[in-house]
Amino acid sequence: MARQREFDLDRALDAAMHIFWDKGYEAASLRDLTTGMGIQRPSLYAAFGDKKELFETALRRYTTQHAAKVRGMLQQGESVIEAFRRLFEHIGSEGDVTDPRHGCFCINTMVELAPHDPKFAVLTREHQMYLAVLFQELIERGQCSGEISSHLHATSIAQSLVVSMIGLTVMMKSAPDRSFVEQSIEATLLCLKSNGV
Repeated sequence: MARQREFDLDRALDAAMHIFWDKGYEAASLRDLTTGMGIQRPSLYAAFGDKKELFETALRRYTTQHAAKVRGMLQQGESVIEAFRRLFEHIGSEGDVTDPRHGCFCINTMVELAPHDPKFAVLTREHQMYLAVLFQELIERGQCSGEISSHLHATSIAQSLVVSMIGLTVMMKSAPDRSFVEQSIEATLLCLKSNGV
């Protein structure tokens, strides 16, 4: 009869996710992980596989949570433009619940692993594409309601907003001047207000 796990799988995975998020893949040691997760190495290997498999599982958990958070924020705005404003101001807020110095776990992975590991290049690209689809759907909704010009190319604007979102997230790691952030957000949102002519 298989021995029952003596730890909470989700809690251990959340702990691993935050360790990787804070330290990155290479700098996070197995001791860091087992200590933070509250488990022994045999339990880690049995539940998650090796370090890279654990990292992949943690990254997938993060991107799922991040996508849900972004989707939820986009649904709260009174208008399409205000929904995007809410999202970008949240990213640019020093009051975010996540330490901005850590940035985005997915973006950190893009920088650390994606350039030389095809699997993580694909995983991070998939997350970018999913966010672009969310943005495009909202833009098209705004076009249907008449808030956003039908002349605008929804796909291109959505992809541009994803690029701006990634750039803002990275910039926040260096605690930029508030006026710089605010003006950048306003300039970003201008692409939704163009008449497309």
